[in-house]
Amino acid sequence: MAPTIRRIAVAAAFLAMAAVPAALAQAPAPAATPSGPPNVTAILEKAGQYTTFIRLMKSTQQDTQLNSQLNNSFNGNGYTVFAPTDNAFNNLKPGTLNSLTQQQQVSLVQGHVLPQFYTFDSFETASNPVRTQASGRDGPYTLNITANTNNQLNVSTGVVDVTVNNALSAVKPLAVYSVDKVLLPFELFGAKAPAAAPTASEGKPKKGGSSAAASGPAGSDDSAPTGAASARAVGWSIAGLAAVLGYLL
Repeated sequence: MAPTIRRIAVAAAFLAMAAVPAALAQAPAPAATPSGPPNVTAILEKAGQYTTFIRLMKSTQQDTQLNSQLNNSFNGNGYTVFAPTDNAFNNLKPGTLNSLTQQQQVSLVQGHVLPQFYTFDSFETASNPVRTQASGRDGPYTLNITANTNNQLNVSTGVVDVTVNNALSAVKPLAVYSVDKVLLPFELFGAKAPAAAPTASEGKPKKGGSSAAASGPAGSDDSAPTGAASARAVGWSIAGLAAVLGYLL
């Protein structure tokens, strides 16, 4: 009996060892990491409450451009997007977006995009002003961004100041942060310089103008100096006096 039991035990052990590779082969493989670049529109749609910004990106074709640049393997810097909520757009003065030209709307969207990937921590070493994708005659539109000790960002355009504390996505090459104000660029919404005031000399008649002409040409009878008339009067008085003296003598 003992040899038989040993043979059965050996056979059972052999079968168990043979079953291990088969079990391992049938184990489910780990989920594959999604391939391909992130899509800014998909991130905003998944988060919700960014309908107006999505529509503005689509109408200016900035969503297509940004997603295409994210898909470019030669772009190693990545991008950062500040996405205003629908409430942020609702708080704008009525007609603000409609008052902008198509090119100004493009600049408005690009003013919310930084041509570099930033995490909250990396903003601590960023040099202000931080360049955006938008640019004009005076150069790129910029933002001043500072990180505080509460793991928040303070963002200023020179017109709008906002605190950022919510990241919708921060996986390189794209970071998307939610903002509750539209980042109105100073170049589009900043105070315009007042018109120059007229100088003191403006409005005065020039020499030789109508005022001088009204007094008549120099040397005319109407403009004879009063000294000449006085001399003639003195001459007639002397002659009369001589005549009187001659008569008396």
